[in-house]
Amino acid sequence: MTKARAELTAGIQQQVTRFSADVVLFNHSVSAKLGLGASDSQFMTLLQTYGPLTPRQLAEYSGLTSGTVTGVIDRLESHGFVTRQADPSDRRKVVVTPSLAAIQQTFRPLYAEQGARMQSILASRSDDELRTILAFFADSVAPD
Repeated sequence: MTKARAELTAGIQQQVTRFSADVVLFNHSVSAKLGLGASDSQFMTLLQTYGPLTPRQLAEYSGLTSGTVTGVIDRLESHGFVTRQADPSDRRKVVVTPSLAAIQQTFRPLYAEQGARMQSILASRSDDELRTILAFFADSVAPD
């Protein structure tokens, strides 16, 4: 590896770490403003990404204990962000379903400035650059 390439890859790793930290801290700030716990907004992201999930699936995706998952679901349900419903394929199970309208109504204003900044950054990139950025992030996330 050339010195220039090593510097580029180190710079990318540093910026990804900084970006990740900024996102986590911002999400924690939003959660705190709403009286939610640190993991709560991440659960909503999981539910918006994968759709309704059982508490067990939420525990598996998050790495949290079943007791902690129950507490998060309770908080989200008390704020109207999720509902618990009987699993249509197995009535012994419960699925947690996001209340997308409530989530968007509450969170959209809090993320509006961040979203506008991201749109501005993306608008300044060419289609080829956008494809490269998309490929990088697609390769960076854990496979489903």
